[in-house]
Amino acid sequence: MSGPHRVRSTGLHREVIASQVVPFTAGAAAPAVPAPRPPSEPAPDESTDTGTIVLHALVDRLVDQGPPAHQVWMAPLEDAPTLDDVLPPLLPDPEHGLRPIDAGQGYLRVPVGLIDKPFEQMRDLLVVDLSGVGGHVGVAGGPQSGKSTLLRSLVCGLALTHSPRQVQFYCLDFGGGSLTGLTGLPHVGGVAGRHQPERVGRTVAEVRSILIERERRCAELGIHGRDAYRQAQADGRISEDRFGDVFLVVDGWFVLRQEFEPAEEMARDIAARGLNYGVHVMITMGRWSELHMSMRDKIGTRLELRLGDPVESGIDLRAAAQVPRRPGHGLTDAKLHFLGALPRIDGVQSAEGLAAATEHLVSAVADNWTGERAAAVRTLPASLPMAELPAPQGARIALGVDEDQLAPVWHDFRLMPHLTVLGDTESGKTNMLRLIAHAIVASHTPAQARIMAVDYRRQLFDDVPAEYRLGYSVSADSTRDNAAEALAGLRPRVPGPDITPEQLRARDWWSGPALYVLVDDYELLAGPDNPLAHLIPLLPQGGDIGLHVVVARAAAGAMRLSMDPLLRRIQELNTPDVALSCPPTEGPLLGNIKPRSLPPGRALLCTRRGGRLIQTALVPGPVVPTGADR
Repeated sequence: MSGPHRVRSTGLHREVIASQVVPFTAGAAAPAVPAPRPPSEPAPDESTDTGTIVLHALVDRLVDQGPPAHQVWMAPLEDAPTLDDVLPPLLPDPEHGLRPIDAGQGYLRVPVGLIDKPFEQMRDLLVVDLSGVGGHVGVAGGPQSGKSTLLRSLVCGLALTHSPRQVQFYCLDFGGGSLTGLTGLPHVGGVAGRHQPERVGRTVAEVRSILIERERRCAELGIHGRDAYRQAQADGRISEDRFGDVFLVVDGWFVLRQEFEPAEEMARDIAARGLNYGVHVMITMGRWSELHMSMRDKIGTRLELRLGDPVESGIDLRAAAQVPRRPGHGLTDAKLHFLGALPRIDGVQSAEGLAAATEHLVSAVADNWTGERAAAVRTLPASLPMAELPAPQGARIALGVDEDQLAPVWHDFRLMPHLTVLGDTESGKTNMLRLIAHAIVASHTPAQARIMAVDYRRQLFDDVPAEYRLGYSVSADSTRDNAAEALAGLRPRVPGPDITPEQLRARDWWSGPALYVLVDDYELLAGPDNPLAHLIPLLPQGGDIGLHVVVARAAAGAMRLSMDPLLRRIQELNTPDVALSCPPTEGPLLGNIKPRSLPPGRALLCTRRGGRLIQTALVPGPVVPTGADR
């Protein structure tokens, strides 16, 4: 036991000390007269408690003496670190921009938080390694668990440790606009939100086109693996590829899966093929089961935050139940707790003012970068002049440009003899017929092609020159007469049993112009007494006999019109369908493709294999005949 601490005085008075110290001489010294000693202090009262014990005195003496003792139990992870806490000090670099003074983590390795290791009595950095099999990242967590914040920290961490030449990000923001604040980063090529369906599809298509181009280039050059491809880029053998490691970032995978099914399929394809070519995906979700099974196996880096139901944990049910209900707290694959870093570099370990702090981070990175930014997402134009399309090549006609490659979309009437057009009012149906009429006139002489127009509203009259007209119908009677005349000229072309396969390929057993039947507003003439019904038996042999039918119809009542004999026969021949803006309530289109509300001229080119978004070309005025001069 420790008793009271008694302070003892061991020093002598000044007079006593002075009498004991005398100067040294060679002579005899007189004996010193002892100085009177002061009266002795009274003995301490043993019963008096001074409030200080021996243990306290010892502790006071040992304070700040020697190295601190090892801390066995560390405080819980409560205050989230910032990116500048987990990274070395940041300094501007003329070549790489704002970056840590020590990039010792390695390429595509970035710390995004702290891991609590209680059995080792330490805390370690949560480092994400995207250079190998962990190149795809999945972040799962319940509502308000910090998924979007952790995703932003990952993007910002890579932006701080890599230049815009090394990494590029293309983002889909379905999590409330959190990724929109990263638009200013020179590494970010674009951010698309839920209210921008076309831009969402275009963003995914852009990343997929990078992947396809790299696959083609690697096959041509005999390059195997991403490391070899990077070396070829550094050596200058691949100078046309301006991209480094490309990341498709999706905040809210479930929204992509539910509302953007074509884009989700492309994203899964990117995840399946991308790692070998430096194309990655980063996604967030409410639970792991939201991922398709084929996609789940591709996610090599999994960051699991607090889940709404621990049963959904992909790591351990019991450990997941112990994760604190605070944003940023999660579980590693080793069942260790972690706390994600905040996307800020001001050292403030708080979520207060996080949006402004992230904006400051983005500005700091952008201000210290003087090179090229990440290439922006190319989008379909709102209007495409017809003059920007390549010239028609006989029966091969360019209809517009597609979303995937922004390349011309061709329809070859020799391979697909017919075409259907579907859309609402003012969506571009008549313009499509005008475009086809212009292409026919521009690439054929009147001896090579004729046009039979069925136009009850008289909107195509100026677009079909007189020398190309086989007939111009504005009523059921005139349509019936013109169809009978066309039928009389087409029947002799039907191949008989004496026609050889070589003749079928050459199509040389008949002569005369090909016939293009352009029908606008088909719903006005469809019915039991359809004046075009006599052409139905010839539709399957249209490519052999030079019969091409293009039908434009309204979107309203599309399901009812699909039972029309002529339209049903055309669809049975796997005829493509240009679906302009259509009400989603009309049901699935060709190949179970869902209709969409689209701007004028925008369409889904639907085939049995699927659909792709295109922008059709706009015809400015009446067609000028040029083929007649040839």
